[in-house]
Amino acid sequence: MSKILIIAEAGVNHNGDIGLAKLLVDAAAEAGADYVKFQTFKADKLVNKSAQKAAYQKANIGNNDNSQYGMLKKLELTEQMHYDIISHCEKRGIKFLSTPFDDDSITFLQGLGVVIGKIPSGEITNLPYLRRMAGVFPQLIMSTGMCTMDEVKEAIEALTAAGAKKDNITILHCNTEYPTPMKDVNLKAMLTVKDELDITTGYSDHTLGIEVPIAAAALGATVIEKHFTLDRTMEGPDHPASLEPAELKQMVQSIRNIELALGQGFKTPSESELKNIDIVRKSIVAKKDIAQGETLSDENLTVKRPGTGISPMAWDKVIGTKANRDYKSDELISL
Repeated sequence: MSKILIIAEAGVNHNGDIGLAKLLVDAAAEAGADYVKFQTFKADKLVNKSAQKAAYQKANIGNNDNSQYGMLKKLELTEQMHYDIISHCEKRGIKFLSTPFDDDSITFLQGLGVVIGKIPSGEITNLPYLRRMAGVFPQLIMSTGMCTMDEVKEAIEALTAAGAKKDNITILHCNTEYPTPMKDVNLKAMLTVKDELDITTGYSDHTLGIEVPIAAAALGATVIEKHFTLDRTMEGPDHPASLEPAELKQMVQSIRNIELALGQGFKTPSESELKNIDIVRKSIVAKKDIAQGETLSDENLTVKRPGTGISPMAWDKVIGTKANRDYKSDELISL
């Protein structure tokens, strides 16, 4: 099985602070994630000033300003912050990724050498954006929260029509409620998307805890994305639904264990268990003393461990033959 790509989603949990952003990079690197992902946007280009926050955002931010604009303006990363974060990623041995939300951000990330374009759920119905992403990034990962199957199909068609190769697109099943109730995860939809659209799939998780991303890995997700923070009690829109560093590390380790456990799919004894075959299997043995020439039968034969003699699967071949020598009770029969 190919390695599952694990994206530690820092998102906007840096709260606009470059020091906090670097600490998030540290936590993602120490957890063993493949990528740490941020968000690249300018509030002026992303949202108008009358747009309201989502209910979970209002609940998680303790102020009286209910506009998305006011919230997002404080969460922008400057160009210099991007350079500093990328430099820190290089020092820590983890790859940098960011989601662009407008044309200028797409161009900026392209100039930074980013080769994977992450399409967020909210842009899946934004045709000009999809065309731009397809024309810039050789690899695309698209989250599909709030989407119908038809909308996913239309987005894929838009991407491929704009030049993206279908084999280079990964679709992430996703639910955009923060946190996502377990009853709304609908993880089997990831398999439906894979089968019906014949496309690579993964999972972007917003549930509390790590059970669901681990389950997604077991179901065949090729990419797992999960929000994380340094402290869930911090003020900000996404902190409460994010993992803390120790949980992120546990999730990564669990997914890596799942990768090993899934194996290659061939049913054959593993190297580690070969030594146990003779110990736990059985052989045909004498139920009681048997004289040479005596007919072997159900009355004088039984099966017991160890499995170093004749397999009980040969029972019918042994029954009715003559004992080739004397046997003591419990002695393994030989032909």
